[in-house]
Amino acid sequence: MLVTPKIQERFDSAKQIVFMTGAGISTASGIPDYRSKNGIYNGVNLRPEYLLSATAFHNEPEKQYQFMIDNMYFPTAKPNVIHDKMAALTQQNKAKIITQNVDDLHVKAHSKSDNLIRFHGSLYDIYEPSDGKKTAITTYLKSMTRIDGAVLRPNITFYEEMPFDVDKSVLWVQSADLIVVVGTSFRVYPFAGLLDYANTKATIMSINLEHIETSFNVDQIIGDATEFFNELNI
Repeated sequence: MLVTPKIQERFDSAKQIVFMTGAGISTASGIPDYRSKNGIYNGVNLRPEYLLSATAFHNEPEKQYQFMIDNMYFPTAKPNVIHDKMAALTQQNKAKIITQNVDDLHVKAHSKSDNLIRFHGSLYDIYEPSDGKKTAITTYLKSMTRIDGAVLRPNITFYEEMPFDVDKSVLWVQSADLIVVVGTSFRVYPFAGLLDYANTKATIMSINLEHIETSFNVDQIIGDATEFFNELNI
């Protein structure tokens, strides 16, 4: 049992929960994570930090596009219990979500839009950088270029680019009395650095399959987040 009475009480008594989520919460939906032994970075010849960089978009967009199409797009994936229960808490205005994930499963789970920050953007929001015009995802999945030859890209944070809504994320973390980190190795900055702004009185906990190396005071629950959220009463 992962959700002890003490942990359940934390959620029940919290006035403002902030979930900070990573790729691990979507593995139960059939989407691989990045850095585990079965993750999409395993066995890649070029460094992922290059393949998913702004430099690669400008210099080798074909190679970048093929990597993303082969490894990152799962348009038929559905939310799991983690997304669903977090979404329900946002609908109750009891929780907010800051996610690194670009898979839009928090959106599909009907998280309240005002209570969701997609820190690294969305793979399904496609545009052309020079004019900003949008293109349907179905078109992009077939070709990286428009009819006029312009190169398209997803509205995600490539390496070398700034994430979205950083200032708002900081404010959310500052105002939280319970911060719950789920399914992330906590190695990517500035996302991991958001905990620098946590209220000293806030409780910080994590649910992850492996121990997270962090300098923050985090109550770490080692286990399957799917099991945890199945047990959690909301």
